Amino acid sequence: MTGTPTLGYFLIDPRPITADAKYTFFLPSETELAAVGEGDFVKLNFEHIPAGEEWAAERMWVIVREVADELLSGILDNDPFEPTASVRAGDRVTFKRYHIYSIRWARPDMAPSPNIYREYWERCLVDECVLDGSEPVEFLYREEPDMGRDNDRYPDSGWRVRGRMGAATDEDIDARKAQYVAIGAVLNQDDSWLHLIDEPIGIRLMRDYETGNYLPEN
Repeated sequence: MTGTPTLGYFLIDPRPITADAKYTFFLPSETELAAVGEGDFVKLNFEHIPAGEEWAAERMWVIVREVADELLSGILDNDPFEPTASVRAGDRVTFKRYHIYSIRWARPDMAPSPNIYREYWERCLVDECVLDGSEPVEFLYREEPDMGRDNDRYPDSGWRVRGRMGAATDEDIDARKAQYVAIGAVLNQDDSWLHLIDEPIGIRLMRDYETGNYLPEN
């Protein structure tokens, strides 16, 4: 567990999470965190102690009531879903700015501008060995998207990502499982191909591990 221990719950520090998933997990900027004040709503992640029967941790909103530099306190604004939780709406919660996952401003017109960053929610097909980190990306190609459905929230990008072949046999390669996931989930494991994201359909590239470059497939 990481965070600040408190009776009945543990506030989880989100910084290690975003460090491991910087393409799919986003936090408020330092400027936004510094601007949080009385009346603002902030979302914190509560890990239940003892462990919950249904929910190990829950993200819940707190109304900020007091600010003392980096230490803030407020009132929990909603009840947890976990039936055994000891914390309830109306309880006072003390936390630090870095515990904040999200912000709802009391005065949106006075809030600092959020960071502008690109998100990578478009889908791709990728070998599981890349997703679990056991192999790096080796072969990339982009084809006409054909995995999407009409009601999908995010479209198929057309990217197809294969893990390092190494000493694997043809049978081993054929036995690999693939997943249809957000491009960001792949980049969290291996972002060596980030600069290629906007390459056109039809591109086929093989990674040269000596130089780190991706070269057109022969």
